[in-house]
Amino acid sequence: MGCSIITFPSFSHLFISTLLLLTTLYITPQISAVRYPIDVWPKPTTFHWPQPQAITLSPEFTISAPPHSYLTPAVHRYLRQILTEHHLPLVTPLLNLTGGPPLTTLTIIISDAAAPLTHGVDESYSLTVPSTGASAVLNAETPWGAMRGLETFSQLVYAKPARVACGLYISDGPLFPHRGIMLDTARNYYGVEDLLRLIRTISMNKLNVFHWHITDSHSFPLVVPSEPEMAAKGAYGEDMKYTAADVKRVVEYGMEHGVRVVPEIDMPDAEWTDRLAAEPGTGQLNPLNPKTYEVVKNVVRDAVSMFPDQFYHAGADEITPNCWKIDPSIQTFLSNNGTLSQILEMFINSTLPYIISLNRTVIYWEDVLLNADVNVPSSLLPRENVILQSWNNGPNNTKRIVDSGYRAIVSSSDFYYLDCGHGDFTGNNSLYNMPPGSDQGNGGSWCGPFKTWQTIYNYDITYGLTEAEAKLVIGGEVALWSEQADSTVMDSRIWPRASAMAEALWSGNRDETGKKRFAEATDRLNEWRYRMVTRGIGAEPIQPLWCIKNPGMCNTVHLA
Repeated sequence: MGCSIITFPSFSHLFISTLLLLTTLYITPQISAVRYPIDVWPKPTTFHWPQPQAITLSPEFTISAPPHSYLTPAVHRYLRQILTEHHLPLVTPLLNLTGGPPLTTLTIIISDAAAPLTHGVDESYSLTVPSTGASAVLNAETPWGAMRGLETFSQLVYAKPARVACGLYISDGPLFPHRGIMLDTARNYYGVEDLLRLIRTISMNKLNVFHWHITDSHSFPLVVPSEPEMAAKGAYGEDMKYTAADVKRVVEYGMEHGVRVVPEIDMPDAEWTDRLAAEPGTGQLNPLNPKTYEVVKNVVRDAVSMFPDQFYHAGADEITPNCWKIDPSIQTFLSNNGTLSQILEMFINSTLPYIISLNRTVIYWEDVLLNADVNVPSSLLPRENVILQSWNNGPNNTKRIVDSGYRAIVSSSDFYYLDCGHGDFTGNNSLYNMPPGSDQGNGGSWCGPFKTWQTIYNYDITYGLTEAEAKLVIGGEVALWSEQADSTVMDSRIWPRASAMAEALWSGNRDETGKKRFAEATDRLNEWRYRMVTRGIGAEPIQPLWCIKNPGMCNTVHLA
C-alpha cells in the first residue's frame, strides 16, 4: 500500500498539501480486487476456475450443435466472431498456456429443442472448457439458453492467435425472466439497421426483450394494412415508416439473437390538469366516439399479426384530462355527472377483452390503476391477463402494484430512465435565462439528474418487498425516451448503462457475502464496454483510460 507523489519545484506547498489530502481521502492504494484474469459480462452465477490458464484455439475450431431454425444462425454467427475477433483486453490477462493440444470443438447439447421463445423460457446453461484439448461442452435446456452460453464462450476467447480460458466450469441462469430495453421511436425516428444493432447488443448483454414503443402522439410510423392512413398522415415522412416487411425483419433478427420484440401501440395516448398534452404534440383518442373502436381493433389485429410475442403493450400512460374536456361530446357526458375515469373505463372495457381474445397478455403503464385523477378499478384488469409497468415513485409504486396482486415490470424513472439529465427540449424556455449564480436544480430535466451506471447497477427492483411480493416482479427495463435522442446518440445513451442493469437482473449486484459489488464491477464493466466498442457498438466510456490501466486506483475510499 501507499502512494507516490511527484513533486514539481514550481508548485506551491499549499498545492502539494491539497494534493496529498485529496489523494488520502478519495483515491485508494492499488489493491487488486478478487477477480479472474478473464471476465464475463454479466457475471455468471457460478464461475469455478481453480487454476486459471488458457489454451490455444485451433484455426479449424468448430461448433457442433443440433439443427434449429434460430440456433443454427447463432452458431454460425458466433463461430465467425470467435475465429476473427482477436480481442485484446485493455489489461493483458496473466494466463499461462497449457502444454496440451489446442481446443478444436465446442459441443452443444440441448434438452428441449422445441421450446419456444416466450416469457419465462429456461435460459440456463452450463459450460465446461477442459485444459486437455478435449471438446468444450455447452449444456442447455433450450436453444435460448444455448445462445446465452455461446455469448459467454465468446467472451472467454481473446488474443491473436486466439486462445481461450480453460480448466473452468460455469453454471449460469438469470434471476429475472424479463430483462429489457424500451426504445421510443415515435418522437424521433430510428432506422431498421439501428434497431438491429440494438437487438444485437441486447443479446450480447444477455437481455431478452426489446420493448418497441413504436407510436405516440408525435408520430405513427407503423404501416397498418387495414388503416393505411395512420402512417400516411402520422409518419414524419415516406422514408420514416416501418412496413410489415421491416417488422418481420426486426422480429426474425430478434429470434436469431434470443430477443423477444414486444410492441407498444400507445393508447388512448397523450397528467397535468392545466394543459392539453403531456408534451407537444397533442392528441388522444375519444372513447365516446364509436369509430375509435373500429380503428383501434383494426390496429391491434394487424399489430398482433406482425408481432408474434405473447406480450402486447397497450400503453395508457399520461392521460391528459383537458384534451378530453374540450371535446363537445365529452363535455356533455361530464355535465351529466359522468367522470373522466368512467371514460377511461369505457375504453379499457372495449379494448382489453379484444386484445386478450387474440391470446395476448396485456401490459399497461401503472397509470391505468395508480393515477390519482383518471384510473380504472382493478376489477376491470384481470390479474391473469394484465401486467403493470412502473415508472413513478421508485419502489413505492412497485409495491402498490404487487400489493394489488399484479405482476410488475420495473422501469422506475428515478433509476432506469436513460434520457434523464439532458435538460428540457422546449424552446424559448426562461429556465435557461437565469442570472449567474442561480440554482440550476436538475437543469430543467423533470427526471434529472443523469442516471449513472452505478445508480442503475445498485438499484434493487424488489426493494422493500416481502418474499411473496418479490415473486410478482418479473423483471425490469431501462427506457430511452427520444425527445432528445435518435440513432446518432442511441448507442452512447444506452450502453454501457444498460449493461449495468443487465448484470443486476441476471446474477445480481451483490457478492457471495451479500455486499454490493459495484466497486469490483467497475473494472469489469470498463473491459466489457471496450469489447462492445470493438464489436461496433458506440458505448460511452465510464472512466479515463488511466483508471482502466490501473485497476482499483480510481475507486473512492469512505473513511470511518
